[in-house]
Amino acid sequence: MAQRRAFWARVAVVGSVLAGAALIGPVTSGAASSSSGASKAPSNTVWLCKPGLASDPCESGLTATVVRANGATSVMSVKDAKNAPIDCFYAYPTVSGEPTANSDLSIQPIEKAVAVAQASRFSQVCKVYAPMYHQLTLASIGGKVHLTAANLAEAYDSALSAFRDYIAHYNHGRGIVFIGHSQGAAVLIQLLKQEVDNDPAIRHRLVSAILLGGNVTVPIGKSVGGDFAHIPACRSRTETGCVVAYSSFLDPPPANSLFGRVGQGVSALSGQGANEKFQVLCTNPAALGGGSAMLVPYFPNASTTAALGAEASGAPNSVTPWVTYPDLYSAQCMSGGGATWLQVTPITTPGDTRPLVTQQLGPTWGLHLVDVNLALGNFVSLVSSQEKAYAAHH
Repeated sequence: MAQRRAFWARVAVVGSVLAGAALIGPVTSGAASSSSGASKAPSNTVWLCKPGLASDPCESGLTATVVRANGATSVMSVKDAKNAPIDCFYAYPTVSGEPTANSDLSIQPIEKAVAVAQASRFSQVCKVYAPMYHQLTLASIGGKVHLTAANLAEAYDSALSAFRDYIAHYNHGRGIVFIGHSQGAAVLIQLLKQEVDNDPAIRHRLVSAILLGGNVTVPIGKSVGGDFAHIPACRSRTETGCVVAYSSFLDPPPANSLFGRVGQGVSALSGQGANEKFQVLCTNPAALGGGSAMLVPYFPNASTTAALGAEASGAPNSVTPWVTYPDLYSAQCMSGGGATWLQVTPITTPGDTRPLVTQQLGPTWGLHLVDVNLALGNFVSLVSSQEKAYAAHH
């Protein structure tokens, strides 16, 4: 295979959970334990994305350059849906650079950039709501600031408050797709447990949950029964009320991996401990029924991710906001050595000089930084199919 330069150096996500976070223990929320109080939720959320915002990063340009294996290019134009029948509720990953343990709620360029990179393409199929929340900062997760269980609870409680605000004032009974990555996925795992899984009225609105790099757990060999009692893994494109989850790797996760192993790394943020009866869930969005299939990646270009500064140095250069590389990666869920992961395999085609993703942060992180973007086209297509199925039964 011809030499190909590596690219996409820490673009979509700046960081996530270090193994030391596992020492903190489970998150304990001070909020009420039922969504029945949602009607009393205050409408004081700071919205990163919400329909009608004057400058909404989740409603940005979607035009993409298509680069094929033979070097041929074309431009594909799509637009935001004007009257999407469902909502998407998005929780962004760890990007906050404040020097405190928890971030404030001021919207910085970094939050806008990650919302563009991960959530904006979903605007083709849903109305995207993304609250700011008091997430754990890079400083706290990186060990520069003391981190406590109270900090974990503050991050979760602020997201929970925003969700209850959304349900009380914006949802109006519409179907919901939950989307989260890394810390955002961990927060949504907790939120789904508390607000959706055991509440039939809210669960009735669940179109699907896309929870990447968050270590959703299930009993070994099962599709439901770990983190969620009533929300199974999605096994077809027309199944609704289900979850898609994985962490992506180019090679099998090592024993000290932060993802793909129960009770390690990111698991601390959603209160998970080690349990030999459970495994991390993997659902391949390209082949929900199992097996290998092609991913449809979408990567924002360098100018789109300029707010990430040096972190975007490997992003593709393009005159369009997006670049997509058809037939460049296949993916298959795999298990072995106590880990479960999405195995991503580059397709070697003679003469293909398109850049390949690499495990920029090393084998313990795998392809965590591009978990979302590697299959972004698959996810938008999947949500479109689930939206139609949901409408047919509700």
